[in-house]
Amino acid sequence: MDNPSQLGALEAARLIKAGELTSEVLVRSCLARIEARDNDVGAWAALDPDRAIAEARARDSESPRSLLHGIPFGVKDIIDAEGYRTAMGSPIYENATPMLNDAASVALAKDAGMVVLGKTVTTEFALRTAGKTRNPHRLSHSPGGSSSGSAAAVADFQVPLAIGTQTGGSVIRPSSYCGVVGFKPTFGRIPRAGVKSVSESLDTVGVMARNVSDAAAFASILEGVPILELSNAQVRPRFAFAKTPAWDALSPAAHKAGRDAIEKARAAGASVVEIDLPPAFRDALEAQTRIQTYEATRSLAFELRMRPDQVSKGLKDYIVAGLEMQRSSYDEARNIQAGCRAALWPLLADFGALLTPAAPGEAPGNPSDTGSPVANAIWTMTGAPVVGVPGLMGPENLPIGVQVIGPSGRGAATLSHALWLSGVLSK
Repeated sequence: MDNPSQLGALEAARLIKAGELTSEVLVRSCLARIEARDNDVGAWAALDPDRAIAEARARDSESPRSLLHGIPFGVKDIIDAEGYRTAMGSPIYENATPMLNDAASVALAKDAGMVVLGKTVTTEFALRTAGKTRNPHRLSHSPGGSSSGSAAAVADFQVPLAIGTQTGGSVIRPSSYCGVVGFKPTFGRIPRAGVKSVSESLDTVGVMARNVSDAAAFASILEGVPILELSNAQVRPRFAFAKTPAWDALSPAAHKAGRDAIEKARAAGASVVEIDLPPAFRDALEAQTRIQTYEATRSLAFELRMRPDQVSKGLKDYIVAGLEMQRSSYDEARNIQAGCRAALWPLLADFGALLTPAAPGEAPGNPSDTGSPVANAIWTMTGAPVVGVPGLMGPENLPIGVQVIGPSGRGAATLSHALWLSGVLSK
């Protein structure tokens, strides 16, 4: 097998179980790909090849613990992993002491026999200021943010799976820009213990993969539940399509991606019905911004007040409004959030999932421009499960995805619809 790093996660795990591949060979293949490519892509914040190889050897010496036994994964660098410092894209922590513990999600993955390959690049505190990562499809372009390293590493075949987080659009948008699958589960499904907080009401741990089935399996492990094995046998899937409050902020390329996805889904036998979102969503985008800004200002209290000289100007400018925001304004935004969450379930009662563009367009032509979360922020605020599905290309011949959204708690159905749509878009 010449390039095991090209394998999907479940495919590689099946070969490991069958004795046709080892975790060590897979890890070494990923490390070789990193050696060849990452000086250009810049997806990794920290690597310890000897440690990863030793972990892989240990996994090869035991019986499989799960369907992803022996599979390496990347960890976004706001998430704790034992033996690695959690630098969070900030000079404040670049010389921090390596962690003595794992975040809950990382511990669950390791308990399932998976191997930490390293820490992936994040923007500063998972907000706006970009890191070193470039889009592997075109190095002059952005990989998105803030889970930039996770998306780029998976897209460039440097690792089959990676963990990201989303507060606005930081799993789904970089997945769209880099042409991979992103899955943001229902809010709170994957534990956040050991993850640097930005917004307690919005932060959601998610995953990146190169296919929907791998994403579903990995998310199950991080949640600590039996692995969800998807079936592509859909009986005439029913999608809703909505021009959300973000529609006018999306590019013509994003509009076209949405229309193309609808046409392909209908041609393959799906029902796609255009609907209007309820009035509860009218102020949703602005409410999400208020919640994130208010909570981020407080979550970063130590860094902003005790190490202000080591916080970027961009970050200070971004959240300074949070110090001036009245509690009553924040409470109003939380009430809007509650209204949107309550409205989403009955809205989708007659549909399997909602379909919308996954990003404002193709990746920006400036690596320091992480792009806008405007296409994703509403769904993050509702706590809904969202799957970013690749397969389309924009006018610049760069990836552009769509997102499949379900009501909270219906992640399996949402993933099943995404799996079906992924098969349609990839043809």
